[in-house]
Amino acid sequence: MLTIGKRGRPVTVLAFDGMSVFELGIVSEVFGLPRPEFDRPWYELTVCAETPGPVRVIGGASLHTGHGLDTFAAGEIVIVPGVPDVRADPSPALVAALRAAHARGARIMSICSGAFALAGAGLLDGRRATTHWRYAEILRARHPSVEVDADVLYLDDGDVLTSAGSAAGLDLCLHVIRRDHGPAIANAVARRLVVPPHRDGGQAQFIEAPVTEDPADDRLTRSMEWALGNLAGPITVDVLARRAHMSARTYLRHFARATGTTPIRWLIGQRVHASLALLETTASPIEEVAAAVGFDSPVTFRHHFTQVMRTSPSSYRRAFRSGPS
Repeated sequence: MLTIGKRGRPVTVLAFDGMSVFELGIVSEVFGLPRPEFDRPWYELTVCAETPGPVRVIGGASLHTGHGLDTFAAGEIVIVPGVPDVRADPSPALVAALRAAHARGARIMSICSGAFALAGAGLLDGRRATTHWRYAEILRARHPSVEVDADVLYLDDGDVLTSAGSAAGLDLCLHVIRRDHGPAIANAVARRLVVPPHRDGGQAQFIEAPVTEDPADDRLTRSMEWALGNLAGPITVDVLARRAHMSARTYLRHFARATGTTPIRWLIGQRVHASLALLETTASPIEEVAAAVGFDSPVTFRHHFTQVMRTSPSSYRRAFRSGPS
């Protein structure tokens, strides 16, 4: 297993010719910026390239790194922020570096099209993974052994983590901080970045669709705000539709267009995420947590929590009430 020294976890990220610096900037901001306010070892970021030297980026600029794939593979967290061409195979050298890092016990992460490099190295075989919704069908076609989920912002499969389009990389990076250092530190970093510590929903809400000015949207928003303030009580589609002064059928149509999901699926997600603070900060029994966020029974709560968070409420509580790893 890899160990953490006083200098913190080593993080490596791959730069490549023709890349946008946005994804690289996300990684740099989260893992590279010193955080002395936390009074604990942070991360140590190193930017690498397949060939050390200048790397040309979009806009006619270039960055220079003296670190190659040997350094890249030596990270404890190894990040591929994209690939130059989703229809091309990663180089044999990059494949070897990713496989070597994974074999050593590193966590391998991708942002956006970076999933194609992980898939090309065989690290996504038999796993759920995500990428930008525009590339999902290409990833499925090129790598049929990968279970592609284009509806989520990111997926954590333990030692391999993938995220959707560019900004979703920030969601994944904050998730990693939450996993490594706990929710309080992740929330503090999110506040510094002026972003929510967790975004609800998936990519479906961002898929291209005609934009219309619809007065029903305000009514929809007000009904959702009401639901968030009343999660502990019984909420049905009919109740939400009445709050929006719509028929249930009309409400369902507007809700799907605005969010890419159904009211019940959205409500389940909100209830699960409302339970996180209770699991993190209280010793309340699971039965009480379930009731406090509106689930009919602890069995139903456990089922939906596992579907959303990919772990059980008890396991989540143990992980996030036990302090940083």
